[in-house]
Amino acid sequence: MAWLSRALRVAATCPPPVLGPRALTGRAGPTTEKSVPYQRTLKEAQGPSAVAQGPSQPLPSTANVVVIGGGSLGCQTLYHLAKLGVSGAVLLERERLTSGTTWHTAGLLWQLRPSDVEVELLAHTRRVVSRDLEEETGLHTGWIQNGGLFIASNRQRLDEYKRLMSLGKAYGVESHVLSPAETKALYPLMNVDDLYGTLYVPHDGTMDPAGTCTTLARAAAARGAQVIENCPVTGIHVRTDDFGVRRVAAVETEHGSIQTPCVVNCAGVWASAVGRMAGVKVPLVAMHHAYIVTERIEGIQNMPNVRDHDASVYLRLQGDALSVGGYEANPIFWEEVSDKFAFGLFDLDWDVFTQHIEGAINRVPVLEKTGVKSTVCGPGMMLGGGCGQELAHWIIQGRPEKDMYSYDIRRFHHLLTDHRRWIRERSHESYAKNYSVVFPHDEPLAGRNMRTDPLHEELLARGCVFQERQGWERPGWFSPQGTAPVLQYDYYGAYGNQAHEDYTYGCLLGDEYTFDFPPHHDVIKKECLACRGAAAVFNMSYFGKFYLVGLDARKAADWLFSADISRPPGSTVYTCMLNHRGGTESDLTVSRLAPSSQASALAPAFEGDGYYLAVGGAVAQHNWSHISTVLQDHKFRCQLIDSSEDLGMISIQGPASRTILQEVLDADLSNEAFPFSTHKLVRAAGHLVRAMRLSFVGELGWELHVPRSACVPVYQAVMTAGTKHGLVNAGYRAIDSLSIEKGYRHWHADLRPDDSPLEAGLAFTCKLKSAVPFLGREALEKQRAHGLPRRLVCFTVDEKVPMFGLEAIWRNGQVVGHIRRADFGFFIDKTLAYGYIRDPSGGPVSLDFVKSGDYALERMGVTYPAQAHLRSPFDPDNKRVKGIY
Repeated sequence: MAWLSRALRVAATCPPPVLGPRALTGRAGPTTEKSVPYQRTLKEAQGPSAVAQGPSQPLPSTANVVVIGGGSLGCQTLYHLAKLGVSGAVLLERERLTSGTTWHTAGLLWQLRPSDVEVELLAHTRRVVSRDLEEETGLHTGWIQNGGLFIASNRQRLDEYKRLMSLGKAYGVESHVLSPAETKALYPLMNVDDLYGTLYVPHDGTMDPAGTCTTLARAAAARGAQVIENCPVTGIHVRTDDFGVRRVAAVETEHGSIQTPCVVNCAGVWASAVGRMAGVKVPLVAMHHAYIVTERIEGIQNMPNVRDHDASVYLRLQGDALSVGGYEANPIFWEEVSDKFAFGLFDLDWDVFTQHIEGAINRVPVLEKTGVKSTVCGPGMMLGGGCGQELAHWIIQGRPEKDMYSYDIRRFHHLLTDHRRWIRERSHESYAKNYSVVFPHDEPLAGRNMRTDPLHEELLARGCVFQERQGWERPGWFSPQGTAPVLQYDYYGAYGNQAHEDYTYGCLLGDEYTFDFPPHHDVIKKECLACRGAAAVFNMSYFGKFYLVGLDARKAADWLFSADISRPPGSTVYTCMLNHRGGTESDLTVSRLAPSSQASALAPAFEGDGYYLAVGGAVAQHNWSHISTVLQDHKFRCQLIDSSEDLGMISIQGPASRTILQEVLDADLSNEAFPFSTHKLVRAAGHLVRAMRLSFVGELGWELHVPRSACVPVYQAVMTAGTKHGLVNAGYRAIDSLSIEKGYRHWHADLRPDDSPLEAGLAFTCKLKSAVPFLGREALEKQRAHGLPRRLVCFTVDEKVPMFGLEAIWRNGQVVGHIRRADFGFFIDKTLAYGYIRDPSGGPVSLDFVKSGDYALERMGVTYPAQAHLRSPFDPDNKRVKGIY
C-alpha cells in the first residue's frame, strides 16, 4: 500500500518505482488499463475492436441535426434537441458513449461561480441530472447530493466567497459562510488551523458520467433521436451556395454518409480535428488532468466535496474514500491527439502531481497515512446540461436563450484562432489560473501584444497601462510612475522559463488584486474629473470599423438596426441590433455615407447606399458574425467591409474639447455648423479624417476616425493644442466610470442577447412608431403589450463602498435581482450600480413598481441602503453633450 506522505518524499527525488499494485512512471503515452472510481463504465470487454464490428444501428440517409461526439456535452445536446421537439436528430460516436474524456471525469458540480451566466447554466445542469432525467426515465443518473465546501485560507478568498453567497441569493442557491469552528463541526477530519472561513453549499454534489450519459441517451431515444456508436466521422461535406456562403451538406462516416444541414461539434479534445473537416478553426489545446483515488478513510462518509482553491486542490467524496486532484501551473500538454484513443488514460507524472499531495495532506491530515488505491490521468461535465440546452436553442432558434457570448468561438478574430502561440499561452494560463481568485480588474498575461494600434508606442511612453480585449491592447489607465510594458509570457516560471522579476506591469496588476478600491483609484479619479472639468483624449482605435455598402444596403440596414436610419448622408445614429427574440446583439453607431465612385482611406467606392459602423472592439467579431449571418440568410446584395486595422479612432471629450479641436481641425465646430450626431470629412493637422460629434461619457466631444498612417501626427497635434487647456490622456477605466455615471449602457454588461432594449431603457433606439419592419420587432411589440418582466434600474449608494457587479438587489426585504455593472462615479462622488429587477409575484415590472420600493444592495453579505433612479442622476437633461455648461 502506498502512503501519500511517502509519495510526496519519493517524488521529490524521482518518480516512485511502485505505488500500490501497479507501477507509475512519468511516461506521457496513453494506456488503456486503469481503474476509475465508478462502479461501472460503458467500456466493453472487447475494447477498441468494437469499432470493427460496425455501427450500433443503421445510419439514416438524412438527419435534421447531426451531433458529433458521445460525451457529456454531446449527450446533453441531443437530449435537449429531442426535448424541444427536433425530429431526426442523430448522435454519432466513434467508439462508445463517454469513451473520450467523459468516462473518467470527476463529475463534480459546484453551483456558485463568479459569473451569473455560469450560475444559470450550472443550475440547469443540476436540475437535469438530479430531477428531470429520473422523472422522465425512471433511471437513477448517479447524482449524489453531499454538498460542497470552499476553503478560504486568506482574506481575499473569503471575500470572494462572500460575493458568491450574495449572488447565490439572487438565484435561490442556498449557501453559508462558516467560521473555522463551524467548518470543523461539519467536517471533523479537516485541519482548520489556517482557515479564515469556508463557504458551504449544501445542494452541491457529484454526477456519475456513465449513468448520466446513458440516461440522457435513453431519454433522447424515447423522443425519436438516434444514438449511433462505433461510427467514426471521416469528413464533413460543405457546399458553397449561389451567394458564396459555405453551408454544411452532409457528414461522411466509415459506414456511409448522412445528408444534413446542421452539424454540432461536441467532440471534446477532438473538436479541432472535426472543425478542420468543415474548414473551421477551433482554438483548443488538450492537457493531462490527474487525480488519485485513496483507500478507505474512516469517518469520511457523507462529507461534502472540498475545493481548496489556494492549495489548488479538490477532494471529491467517493463512498468511503476520496478522489484528490488539482490544477497546477505546469500541466502536461497532449501534443498529438490520437483518433484511436478510447477509454484510455495516461500514466500519472508524479513530478507534476506531487504539489497537490502536500495541499491535500495539509487540509485533511489523515491522508498522510492513507493508501493510494488508483490513479487517473486523462485529457481534461459540469456545464454540460446548461450548454447543451443553449446549443439546442441555438440550432432551433438561431440564437441561444441565454448570453453565451463567452462560450462562442465566433467572438475570436481569425488572427487569434490561426495563431498557435496565442492558443497555447491562453490555454495554459486558463488552466493554471483555474482556481485563482477572480478579481474584477484582472488581465491576462498570456497571448498579449497580438494586435496593437498605431498609437501603442506613443501611449506606452506616456505611462499607459494596457488592457487586453480580443487580442487588442487598449489603454486601461495612465500611470504617473512611468512605462509599464507587457512582456513576453513567462508561463509563471513553468517548463524551464524564467519568471519575470521586478515586472512593472505585473506589479501594477497585482495592486488590482483586491475587492476594495485599488491604490491607483485616485489616478483614475483625476482622469475622470479632468474630462468633466476640462478635456480628456481617449484612444479608441481598437474599435471595430465596418462599411455596409451596396444596392441592398438600405434594406439590410432597415432590417438589421432597431433605430430609424433613414436620414441623409452626414448623419450618425446610435442604435441596437436585435435577434428574433428581441434580445440585444449589439449597440453601435451607424453613419450614413454619400455614394462615391472614388475609394479613399475613409470610405470605399460603392453604388447604392452606404453606412459606416463603429462597434466596441471587444465585441467586433461578434458583430461581424451577426451581420454576416443576417446578410447571408436574407440574400441582401451588399458588402460588409472590415477596416478595423486600417483606421484609428481618437476621441476628445469635455467642456474644452471644442476649443482644443478648433485649433486642430479646419472646420467650424459650432452647434449650428456641426450639430450633435453628425459627421464630416475634415482635415486635422493636414490629414483627412472623419470627425463625428458624439459622446460616450456625457460631455461635449468629437471622435476622429483617422487613417492608420496619420494617427500619430493627429494625436500629437491634439495633445499640443490641449496643453494649455488641461487636456489629459485617459483610458477605459475612466470610460467605465464616466459612462455609468451618465447612464450609458455597455454591451455584455448592461445589454446582452437575452436583454431587450425595452427592458434596458433603450426604447428610443427602436423605430416602433414607424411601420418599418426590423429584426426583433415582433418580439418587442409582444413584450410591450404584455408588460416588461424586468427592468434595468440605476442605483446609487451614499456610503463610499466599492462595488463591481454580482451584488444582490433587495426590495422591501426580498431579493429581486442582482447587479450587472457597478463603478464609482467621481463627479457625483457615489457608487453607481445597474441591475435588472423582477417582481417576485411574477407580474410585469412597471415604473410605479420601481419607484415604490425600498432598496438595498448586498455586498459580501452586508447590505447598504440604495436609491433607485429612473434616469441618470448626472446631467439628466443632457445639457452637457449639447455644450451647455
